[in-house]
Amino acid sequence: MEAFLGTSPGVFLGLTVVLVGGCSMLAGRAMAENWRGPWQVVAAAFGLALADRFLVYALFDGELLNLRGLIVAFLVLVALGLLSYRITRVERMVRQYPWKYRKRSPLSYVEIESP
Repeated sequence: MEAFLGTSPGVFLGLTVVLVGGCSMLAGRAMAENWRGPWQVVAAAFGLALADRFLVYALFDGELLNLRGLIVAFLVLVALGLLSYRITRVERMVRQYPWKYRKRSPLSYVEIESP
């Protein structure tokens, strides 16, 4: 597992998922609150994945140029960012347009039918 991620599973979980994943979730939330497109969350996640790879290298003596580790970190960060983006977008739509939409679940809303 360490050869695949370029670092130990504990470092991956702590740094990538918890710390940088939290940053990705905040980025997704910010993009949704400001009506940005979801593609910008993907771009932000790529930058965060590069920063994560550098922090793994600088702080924990991991491999800097580990492509598999970068791809796994990028996919995890994109998933967390887009999840946060969708939850925030649903909340925003329901809050801003209460006469038109109602929340079905944390990830979806439906249009209220007119009488």
